[in-house]
Amino acid sequence: MIDELADSADDMIAKARAFIDANPKCQQPWDKKGFKLPGGAPHHPAMAQKLAIAPAMLKQKTKGCYPAPERIMAAAVEGAQVDFDNGSLIETRYFAELVTGQVAKNMTGTFWFQLNDINAGGSRPDGVEKETFKKVGVLGAGMMGAGIAYSTASRGMEVVLKDVSLEGAEKGKNYSENLLVKKVSRGRMTEEKKAEILGRIKATASAADLEGCDLVIEAVFEDSDLKANVTAEAEPKLVKNGIFASNTSTIPITQLAKASDKPENFIGLHFFSPVDKMMLVEIIVGEKTSNETLARAFDYVQQIGKIPVVVNDSRGFFTSRVFGTFVNEGICMLGEGIHPASIDNAGLLAGMPVGPLTISDEVSLTLMQHVRDQSKKDVEAAGGTWTAHPAEAIIDQMVNDHGRKGKSAGAGFYEYPAKGKKHFWPELETLYVNQEKANQVKLQDLKDRILFIQAIETVRCLEEGVLRTVEDANIGSIFGIGYAPWTGGAIQFINQYGVRQFAERAKELAVAHGERFAPPALLLEHAEQEKPFT
Repeated sequence: MIDELADSADDMIAKARAFIDANPKCQQPWDKKGFKLPGGAPHHPAMAQKLAIAPAMLKQKTKGCYPAPERIMAAAVEGAQVDFDNGSLIETRYFAELVTGQVAKNMTGTFWFQLNDINAGGSRPDGVEKETFKKVGVLGAGMMGAGIAYSTASRGMEVVLKDVSLEGAEKGKNYSENLLVKKVSRGRMTEEKKAEILGRIKATASAADLEGCDLVIEAVFEDSDLKANVTAEAEPKLVKNGIFASNTSTIPITQLAKASDKPENFIGLHFFSPVDKMMLVEIIVGEKTSNETLARAFDYVQQIGKIPVVVNDSRGFFTSRVFGTFVNEGICMLGEGIHPASIDNAGLLAGMPVGPLTISDEVSLTLMQHVRDQSKKDVEAAGGTWTAHPAEAIIDQMVNDHGRKGKSAGAGFYEYPAKGKKHFWPELETLYVNQEKANQVKLQDLKDRILFIQAIETVRCLEEGVLRTVEDANIGSIFGIGYAPWTGGAIQFINQYGVRQFAERAKELAVAHGERFAPPALLLEHAEQEKPFT
């Protein structure tokens, strides 16, 4: 591919002329008679064997959602069987098909234009000077708190990691040490750098060590009273005008801010687990949160190298609300008699990273119960009425009647043997599967239910003003809950489907499966005008 190197334009021309003079009948290797492809052409016996199974291996990875890898393989195999010019033509045609295709448009629009807009500060209030944080307190050294401490310390900030006991705090610090040891063992970090990062994390059981923090993030258990107690304890230790943030995933920030003496400096910073791998942070603005606090919280999220999306306050905010519809829909399908393997496979084939029953086990059914009970208690205390989801009865049966609490307990929808692969709990078939229904259900219906229910809830969040922008909706849905990336996000899924066609399909699903699929007023308004969400 390269015959000679030149150090200037004139030298290049001189060498090119000399090369032409010296090689009047020059040919590329592949144009020479008798040329053989390295490794063998597609019809070579050894290569033909590999190509027989390659499409299946590829499908296992893409689940059929991403056309590019399939076209690349086709271009390589077909192009290798013809001359170079025709091979280039084959590749060009496949490329043109891809670049003008809907999946490329979905992903380019979201992962390039919308993500760049967010990273450029599109959601950050204007007129507030950029802040650099120096000392951050983290309350609670469980997996979330430990992950936040690691992400913060590794970006040069001093971290105070507080737990109820010094032993608990040290255990949280060990989480960072284990991650850093892996980096050192892989040659991605020096021992000196590892020691420097660990030296920034102070494990403690004393609130006095929080003195002088610019920002304190609580990551304690999802309990309103507990969160109120740690807020009252830590807030006085903040520097003047310091920020207090909650990592709650469901409890409204306005409700939690009642425990604060400075609600204007109180905000939500919802991280995702595992924090060291998940790139998104959902910033939640309470009723009294100031624009200055929002701007500074935005700065902190960018300082630790994460992607900030900004939402207004609501129970479950945006990501937890939408995530809840995903897992509940899967559990609801099980209650209808659909086979669990069909449910989880439908999730994967729709483009989700894992199926709804798998992720329910990983989150833990007991945590889902607790979050629901806390939400129900708060809603009823505020004079509201709690509407039960059909999935709730299945969760209660699994936990209360059968002791199936989730992956951490070794028993959920799946069995987790000490040796061997996980597999569905055999009793699920006896308890829930209706063989006639299981045999008749259509895969496309299951995939639609999984993608539509999340997209519909996302529109509700836009309609209620929980979401401020379509960009935050798309980026938040993909990076926060793993909404099928090929779609470009929950709102782009609606746009590419066709807004009117989406609304019509949602009505069909509502008739067949319940009012939760009914199109919100905002969706109907856009459908009537055939106006995409922008």
